[in-house]
Amino acid sequence: MSDLGSDFDDEDQGPYLGEYEGERNEKDERHGHGKATLPNEDIYEGLYEHGKRHGQGVYKFKNGARYTGEYKHNKKHGSGTFIYPDGSRYEGNWVDDQRHGYGLYTYPNGDIYEGEWQSHKRHGQGEYTYKETGSKYVGTWVEGKRDGAGELKHNNHRYQGLWVDDQTQGKGKYVFDIGCEQHGQYVPIEQNQVGDNEEEDAQPVMIPKWKAGEITAISQRNPAAEQLAEQRKAQEKDEDENEDNAEKEVENNENTEVEQEAPTIEEKSAEGIEAQGEAAENNGQMETEDAQEGGDQEEPSPPSPVAEEDAE
Repeated sequence: MSDLGSDFDDEDQGPYLGEYEGERNEKDERHGHGKATLPNEDIYEGLYEHGKRHGQGVYKFKNGARYTGEYKHNKKHGSGTFIYPDGSRYEGNWVDDQRHGYGLYTYPNGDIYEGEWQSHKRHGQGEYTYKETGSKYVGTWVEGKRDGAGELKHNNHRYQGLWVDDQTQGKGKYVFDIGCEQHGQYVPIEQNQVGDNEEEDAQPVMIPKWKAGEITAISQRNPAAEQLAEQRKAQEKDEDENEDNAEKEVENNENTEVEQEAPTIEEKSAEGIEAQGEAAENNGQMETEDAQEGGDQEEPSPPSPVAEEDAE
């Protein structure tokens, strides 16, 4: 079934929701293939399910942007390509209207990122190519920034090391095409950065500075991997110590509770004396009763104080 009009039978009954031409279900919901022109002049053409964009479709924005791909319950979800107004382009996976999963992004200046995304940001393993210089970073990203082990490749050399908050930090090495490598580390140095306004006070910033070490032949050693292994080892050691301390604390608490509940030697002695007194008194009463009845019954043996104490 195909029709042309708004979601409402009578436009006077509610706000204008644009025009729709396409299939509907028995509830008069947009369902199947259709084309809609929204009030803001955006245009969507593709599949609907129960009134929502669902399945393959093309959404053209008034500002020139365009999305071609999969939808789920009105949101970009699945595989799709988005062309932005500034000319940048993303091809890859979407989840809940956000770049999420694996994808390739081409920036307006020609730079390219290909790798993992999470919640609209570069996150995970990825490769970023700088068009102007041809340099390429391959490594770990965290919330849009280089963070973790990585390698920055240039025309005639490359750097292997660690990044923290988008800056080089810690141990690393430069590997040169002539057949040698230089080991060292990046150390953060505080410097004053002058703002655009000369009247503004200089703000201190941390700048990584390379501290060169020995030069050797090219090897398979990876300083970043070694440093990460050391960090993991130290972290595991801290976790083990924390677990041991927690177990000791629990054990100490249990011992304290047992000590508080256990009777002291004095308390046990008092209980034993009291038990013996009660036994003697009971024996005297029994002997008097037996004598009154005729004295022909055998005298019972006195109860053991130990047994009586255990009974208590």
